[in-house]
Amino acid sequence: MPSTDLSVFGHDPWWLVLLKSIGIFAFLLLTVLVAIVVERKVLARMQMRLGPNRVGPRGVLQSLVDGIKLALKEGFTPAGADKATYLLAPVISVVPAIMAFAVIPMGPVVSLFGHATPLQLTDMPVAVLYVLAVTSVGVYGIVLAGWASGSTYPLLGGLRSSAQVISYEIAMALSFAAVFIMAGTMSTSGIVAAQHHEWFVFLLAPSFLVYLIAMVGETNRAPFDLPEAEGELVGGFHTEYSSLKFAMFMLAEYINMITVSALATTLFLGGWQSPWPLSMIDGADHGWWPLLWFTGKVWAFLFLFIWLRATLPRLRYDQFMALGWKILIPVSLTWIMVVAIINTAAGQHDSAALTSVASPTLLLVAILALPLRTRLAARRQRNSSPTEYERSAFGDFPVPLLREAPRTDAHVVNRKEEIDV
Repeated sequence: MPSTDLSVFGHDPWWLVLLKSIGIFAFLLLTVLVAIVVERKVLARMQMRLGPNRVGPRGVLQSLVDGIKLALKEGFTPAGADKATYLLAPVISVVPAIMAFAVIPMGPVVSLFGHATPLQLTDMPVAVLYVLAVTSVGVYGIVLAGWASGSTYPLLGGLRSSAQVISYEIAMALSFAAVFIMAGTMSTSGIVAAQHHEWFVFLLAPSFLVYLIAMVGETNRAPFDLPEAEGELVGGFHTEYSSLKFAMFMLAEYINMITVSALATTLFLGGWQSPWPLSMIDGADHGWWPLLWFTGKVWAFLFLFIWLRATLPRLRYDQFMALGWKILIPVSLTWIMVVAIINTAAGQHDSAALTSVASPTLLLVAILALPLRTRLAARRQRNSSPTEYERSAFGDFPVPLLREAPRTDAHVVNRKEEIDV
């Protein structure tokens, strides 16, 4: 197993730590501003529209102007709200989203004002668990926002978000377990070092796919944006928020998108290491160049978020919960057992080779099993006896039985008259 060298951390002077913290915050804030403009532009192109094109060259300053507009809007507090909790909820949402980025490696050790320092604020032996713990706190802001608003629909949105995080964070944590087994460490810098020869996206493809689905559900993005479902909840947990308080919720959502994208880059795409064939160039993984590779990989995941929003419709809530509990968690548990058995039975080098064979095999079995499962469900539906409720074609969602009214001669006469007319 690769050794985790944490000796390079903890030696920076206080001003360098402060400078790196400001740099991370600036990176997140600028990425959010750019991501909002890019999302609106890409969605417009996919839907054959123009998108923002008035503010700045080709509309590139649109998100900045939107932020200023939100800041100048009137802020109000509902009469029935718990004022202290109502004001604290946006802060609880945005602060953990920023804190989670502290252990994300953005590059190797570089020279900064004469000091050799890694492009990472800090690291620890359980850094990935720290990210899980910190991001889990953010859901409290959503739940408290829904409860403190004193309104029914925000409360329902907050409860949906809590159930969503509980179910999909289990699948996300289980997808990490296979990475820990292969890397032999929970340190983010150690996991990046373990992918020097081969990225885990190829060795642990089932874990990667589970994480992709779980990270979309974790961030409440389409097609899993059920806590903000406008058709049912009028906007969800932040319906009663305006001005900067609403802007903080939007900031937290986009920073969470960046964080889960950076975590996917770190765990499965080699972190800041350059992709092939750039990795064959001497010096591609040295100096400040790795920061460019890291940013490019993060933006690839951000584009995936935008693509999903433009492509897929919102799921029904029972379908969404069934996906997490009935498919993602069992698949993750099965794959962890496969990786653990291979890793225990074979040596370190042999386990990587066997896992690279087992990973596409399990994916192929899962793809072939989906049509069989659908046919078996349809057969059970046909053979089931009639009950008070009929089962719909979309799953197990109960639909009231619609009984046809008896037809009379008057119906037939009226129908004939309509046809003649």
